Amino acid sequence: MVSPEQRPPATSGSGLSKRRRSAQVEGSAAYQAKRSELLQIAGDVFKEKGFEAATLNDIATRFGTDRAAIYYYFAGKDELFQEVFHATAKMVLDENLAQATRIAGLDMTAQEKLRKLIEVQITSYEANYPYVYVYIQEDMGKVAFQSTSWAKEMVRKTRRFESIVTDVITAGIRAGEFRDDLVVPLVVKTLFGMVNWTHRWFKPGDRKYTAQQTVDTFSAIFFDGLRRPA
Repeated sequence: MVSPEQRPPATSGSGLSKRRRSAQVEGSAAYQAKRSELLQIAGDVFKEKGFEAATLNDIATRFGTDRAAIYYYFAGKDELFQEVFHATAKMVLDENLAQATRIAGLDMTAQEKLRKLIEVQITSYEANYPYVYVYIQEDMGKVAFQSTSWAKEMVRKTRRFESIVTDVITAGIRAGEFRDDLVVPLVVKTLFGMVNWTHRWFKPGDRKYTAQQTVDTFSAIFFDGLRRPA
């Protein structure tokens, strides 16, 4: 059964679908600008309420229109949600992976590399707010169980990023920088859990915490526990 959030207005029919597809391909700059604005607003609503609780009415109200007008830009809530984060999440992961690969090859200590890897993640989350957080909050746990090519690619690249972090920590242990009495996979999970949990409270522009303060604090706490005693 199709939910009301997925079903276009009865008066629209296939005509609206054709107009939407045509506008997406040949639309004016004004149409594309409004569509981009709608994506930003939808991202904020999904971040605040979650996918299940958010409705097209919520998004339309924030957008300053009615629910029916949303269908001129998107086929329904599912399509809107996917476009909010699929492309951005992939772009961010690609960029972060490229940065991580570069950092791994630098001539510096494991601690310095690991701090840079933390900074890469936090600053990319800030620069692409709220899209990456929507992905983490709503879909990250489900991706591993999906069979789409997009999901498989995301899983593969996420694991590659995790393996780089694992290699850096392992190298730090071998070099005597980090403690050797800790389970490395648990150390990695702790790091990613700490960074990814920021989706619950970090908001760019919030005067309470900046991205740099977050990086500095996380690094201090993490390295105090990981660093090998003198």
